[in-house]
Amino acid sequence: MAKKKNIFYSRILLKLSGEALQGDLGYGIDNKTLERIAKEIAEIIKLGVQVSIVIGAGNIYRGVSAAAQGMDRTTADYMGMLATAINSLALQHFLEKEGLPTRVQSALELNRVAEPYIQRRAMRHLEKGRVVIFAAGTGNPYFTTDTAASLRALEINAEIILKATKVNGVYDKDPYKYKNATMFKSLKYMQVLEKELEIMDSTAISLCKDNNIPICVFNLFKKNNIKKIIEGKKIGTIVS
Repeated sequence: MAKKKNIFYSRILLKLSGEALQGDLGYGIDNKTLERIAKEIAEIIKLGVQVSIVIGAGNIYRGVSAAAQGMDRTTADYMGMLATAINSLALQHFLEKEGLPTRVQSALELNRVAEPYIQRRAMRHLEKGRVVIFAAGTGNPYFTTDTAASLRALEINAEIILKATKVNGVYDKDPYKYKNATMFKSLKYMQVLEKELEIMDSTAISLCKDNNIPICVFNLFKKNNIKKIIEGKKIGTIVS
């Protein structure tokens, strides 16, 4: 894929947590946060970057938490997948308000509101400058949206996964609890697994490791961070 001038990455996968969409709300979707994210994505689309997105569901429903409280894990995970579809449609609305053609592709059949996930069709959308949002995880229970992000990134030949968080990068301990927490500028995949750093689950990290796709963990709430990463600036923590 030929790179355009001044950009370091031509095709990315942005992984958003469901919690990121709730902004300062304790639950649900914060429209102002979605609007700001959409504007930042519009900025990098103007640079010629092809953007795909996977969103979690923690702002609405967490399958793992429900399973821990006694619900059947398979049922809980399917409910979580449906919650990711709600988030995907909400983000699609705000991206289209910015004038960005956007497609939601779902791993579950939701024909009234989303296309089925088809790898070649997703690639074609990206090549035409459309934003593609992948909903419903992998379509299988017991797999997280982190694993879905790694899988989709590989399938569409993304050059990097941008993992959006509320902190500046990956720390040796919780920076909210410990003032002396140290941020890593870079990490190897094996270090993430050995230290049990909670960036993404082990299946997602292993997929990235086996296929050599880097992950950039960065603060979504610092303005223009996505654009800075695209321009090759050292933001957050790089796992490679």
